[in-house]
Amino acid sequence: MGKTYERIDGRLRAFIEEQPVFFTATAPLSADGTVNLSPKGLKGSFAILDELTVAYLDFAGSNAETIAHLRENGRITLMWCAFQGPPNIVRVHGRGEPVFRDDPRFAGLLARFPDIDPSAHGLRAVVVVTAELIRDTCGYAVPFMAYESERDLHARRFAREDDASLDAYFTKKEYIATSMDGLPGLPLPLPPSTV
Repeated sequence: MGKTYERIDGRLRAFIEEQPVFFTATAPLSADGTVNLSPKGLKGSFAILDELTVAYLDFAGSNAETIAHLRENGRITLMWCAFQGPPNIVRVHGRGEPVFRDDPRFAGLLARFPDIDPSAHGLRAVVVVTAELIRDTCGYAVPFMAYESERDLHARRFAREDDASLDAYFTKKEYIATSMDGLPGLPLPLPPSTV
């Protein structure tokens, strides 16, 4: 039932770009470490950079497990599933890297997300993923669910923060600078933006 693809293009690309939500999965190297699975949304916060490279914006939140795992080992899987239309699940297994705000590549990557105002969401990094394995599967058991609209809560919460207050917010959180497994997470103090 499943098929392996050499690149993200055509029908596969269209499917990925149409989905309003996707999921990221990462884990530390430690056998008893915490596996992290996160939903990602916000229209315009995901981009296909080329046939083997995708990126998404990493916004302020209460932990930084994905960043910590990527800094340690780079392994990541992204998954999209059809909640409407024909059943389908697409996974991109690859190597990821968080590109932080003080990285010279940051401004160029951020330009790939023209519909997002990063100041409204406490942008921490752009996560860039290079695909190593691209597969789809049937998704027959995924239920139909209707997309209603974007939530505005994240933007309303973080739009009032500047770099200093955002850094203070991150510093207070237990699992931002260090992951649940004790790995380095988000660099603090928060790197200044190059844009």
